[in-house]
Amino acid sequence: MEVLIISKKELLINEEIRDKEVRLVGADGEQLGVMGIADAMRIATEKNLDLVKIAPQATPPVCRIMDYGKHKFEQAKREKEARKNQKVIELKEVRLSLNIDTHDFETKLKNALKFLDAGNKVKVSIRFRGREMTHPEIGQALMKRFAELCADHGTIDRLPKMEGRSMIMFITSKQAVK
Repeated sequence: MEVLIISKKELLINEEIRDKEVRLVGADGEQLGVMGIADAMRIATEKNLDLVKIAPQATPPVCRIMDYGKHKFEQAKREKEARKNQKVIELKEVRLSLNIDTHDFETKLKNALKFLDAGNKVKVSIRFRGREMTHPEIGQALMKRFAELCADHGTIDRLPKMEGRSMIMFITSKQAVK
């Protein structure tokens, strides 16, 4: 059974290159032309650099003269910088009840605003228990009031919708949208 490798993360360097001839690119990016692997290796060792196969699928394969250790270090540094600049948006949940008191409502609102200011997404849910299921309009009004008070800090991502015994609404932070 033959295994076909589509992509290899590591590049082939120096003696690992088994091709008879290669297209050589110098350390400064200048084209040195097509030559035998022995000549390419000799040029690379004269400059105290590595011969790196950068395009194995080309005919003939393209090799470049470079400092491979420095190249790997700079690549790792770029990847680390990209990870550092990545912002992970978390989903925070605020649960309300149909007969919530004003102070409890304000506390839940304050927590939601804190989450939105931190750049997170907020899931607002109301759980309907027992006979509360017959009055979804009260829950709709409560969600609307909550959304209006959050309007300065976030935008409604998904309007209030019944899912089983719960009414759910998503609010996205205005900071995350920027």
